Amino acid sequence: MGEGQQGFIDRKCKYTNCFVTSDIDLLGDVSKFDVIAFAGPEVSYTSNKKLTPPKRSPHQKYAFTNIESAGNYPICSNRLDNFFNWTWTYRLDSESRWGYLIVRDAENKIVGPNIDMHWMKLEDMDPVSEELAAQLRNKTKAAAWFVSECRTRNLREIFFIDLQKELEAYDLAVDIYGRCGWLKCERSNEEECFQLIKRDYYFYLSFENSFSKDYVTEKLLHGLKYNAIPIVYGGANYTRFMPDGIYLNARELGAIELAKKMKYLIDHPDEYKEYFRWKNHYSYYGRAESIETDDYCGFCSLLNNEEMVKKTSIYKNFMDWWNDPEQCIA
Repeated sequence: MGEGQQGFIDRKCKYTNCFVTSDIDLLGDVSKFDVIAFAGPEVSYTSNKKLTPPKRSPHQKYAFTNIESAGNYPICSNRLDNFFNWTWTYRLDSESRWGYLIVRDAENKIVGPNIDMHWMKLEDMDPVSEELAAQLRNKTKAAAWFVSECRTRNLREIFFIDLQKELEAYDLAVDIYGRCGWLKCERSNEEECFQLIKRDYYFYLSFENSFSKDYVTEKLLHGLKYNAIPIVYGGANYTRFMPDGIYLNARELGAIELAKKMKYLIDHPDEYKEYFRWKNHYSYYGRAESIETDDYCGFCSLLNNEEMVKKTSIYKNFMDWWNDPEQCIA
């Protein structure tokens, strides 16, 4: 966020009158601040005694802020029920979004992601252009995965081993780049890495590191922006992020059926290209690519929203809101 107003000024936000500080004595009294923002990952392991400011005034908003998943940072007690007024997270029902991607329509209007989406049906979309179809036909490799976190809570690495084994039967393989693989692509040349996906690979593994509601990261953008069908492995309802028929869901298909589907689409280029009809009607971006969707600007805008500031709101059952049901099973 930067210090003071600088972060909002540097980003050229619509509102720059928000002031950020970690000095609790700046106003002489912590109860004089408009918003107290709590860092979600630290909240998960900090006791209420250490977490709670000494004084709280009725006008203050306590905001839970987290871009990391609930799967990795669960809160498995009711100690924070009736504590937070606002949330600033990747969840689509947060007061302010802090996420990874944005969807625009053909007129460049923001249309998602949202809880309720009204996508065009695939059969109603315009055909893939000849130029794109030609690019897709030139691909030569099955799938790529850029990954640096080798052990995860949702055991995506185990699913990958099963998938790789199934693909071997079709003489196909997933190429792994990064710390967890044998291939290298330097982050300093990130765009070159992404161009490899566009040029060579039919599929991209958009595997999240945990299963959490609405938790969809920039991993999804790698396939969507660089002409590879994304294979998702996460806890989100993906129809909130993409139209049906443009991706494969690894959790729903399982390793055997997923490998079979990948082989089929590689062998049937006319059906493979149908997965890209969406490109005539939608486009995907990182949220920070535009002032309009920058999440730091968005949080300052929330503080300038008089209606939201005056509105009384409280997360009565925070544990139930934040965690997925299976995350807190003893």
